[in-house]
Amino acid sequence: MSESQGEGCEVDLVQVNVASAAGAYTVGSPSFFRYILRLGELGLPLSMDDRETIEILGAVPHAFASDDDVGMLSGRGWRVVPARGDLDWPVLEATPRRLHSALERARSLLWTHAARFAVSAGEIAVIEDELDAVYGVLMRAEAAGVAVNISYVV
Repeated sequence: MSESQGEGCEVDLVQVNVASAAGAYTVGSPSFFRYILRLGELGLPLSMDDRETIEILGAVPHAFASDDDVGMLSGRGWRVVPARGDLDWPVLEATPRRLHSALERARSLLWTHAARFAVSAGEIAVIEDELDAVYGVLMRAEAAGVAVNISYVV
């Protein structure tokens, strides 16, 4: 992650935007960003399956990333869609099921290793609340048969 995408800046101001034609939610928790979206950067010993499952979360682009920072990344059930104009921004587009699976696996890995990273009970409660709200967006998107877009801003 380059400095323009969050490193070295105030992570406490991060907002993760999850949206679809069926609804949207903005996550404002820095703990969600740090321990769920960036879980792959924490240096956990991950199996090949775990890495594949959570690589989608590490691919979520910064909303104001330059075209050079956003590659044509993709995986099973997801892809990064670059900005299409000056008034657009890059997003990760995923099937609701694929994103739900990635979030559930990240959640499980985090709780398994929470003591290692000194995740507080308050942070756990906030992350759980944020995940519940995001899961609601994903359920509505899946019921409507539409993809979900996700990006973040700092």
